[in-house]
Amino acid sequence: MAAKMEHDAQSSEARFSEYVDTLSSALGRDDRAQPLKDYCIGLLMPGERKSVEPMAAVVAPSRVSAKHQSLLHLVGQAAWSDAAVLSKVRDLVLPAIETQGGPIEAWIVDDTGFAKKGVHSVGVARQYCGRLGKTDNCQIAVTLSIANHAASLPIGATQESSCPRRSGFQDQATDRARADQGGSRGWRRAGGLAGRRGLRG
Repeated sequence: MAAKMEHDAQSSEARFSEYVDTLSSALGRDDRAQPLKDYCIGLLMPGERKSVEPMAAVVAPSRVSAKHQSLLHLVGQAAWSDAAVLSKVRDLVLPAIETQGGPIEAWIVDDTGFAKKGVHSVGVARQYCGRLGKTDNCQIAVTLSIANHAASLPIGATQESSCPRRSGFQDQATDRARADQGGSRGWRRAGGLAGRRGLRG
C-alpha cells in the first residue's frame, strides 16, 4: 500500500512538472519557467494568503527575499500574455475533459465572492458576498466555464465590485448569472458551439 502511494505521488509530481513545463512555453522566455513552477506550487500549497511573499516563504524558505522578487517579477512586470497561457491550458485540458466525460454540454456563468480583510487588492469593496451570506469586504469574480458530466474548465473571468467603473460585459454577465439562478449558477447548453471548437481560441 505504501509503495503504491509513493508511486502515485511520484506520478503526480511528474505529471505536474510536465504540465507546468508545457505552460511555460507560452510565456515567451525560458527564464520564466522556474518562477511559473514556483508560483503554481505556491498556489497548491497550504496557506491562507496566496500573495507572492507568503508563497515565496513556502517555496524557498532559505531564500525568501530572492524568491519573492522572482515571483513578483513574473506576476507584475514580465511581459507575457495571459491569453496565450489560457489558450495553452485549454489545449491541454479540454481533450482530457472530453475523453473522460464526452462533449461539452454546458456553459456555466458563476459569480463567486472572496472575503478580504483589507482594501488594497483590486476590486475590493464592501458588497454582498454569497460565500459569507452577508455584506462585507470582498472581491467578486464572474467566471465563464465549459463543462460536461466529468469536469469543468474556466475559459474566462472578470472582476466586479460595487465601484462605478465596471465594464458593460461585467454588468451583462452578472445580470445574466443572477437572473438564471438567483445569483448562483447559470447553466447554458453548449449546443453546436463546442462541437465547432469555437471555444478553443
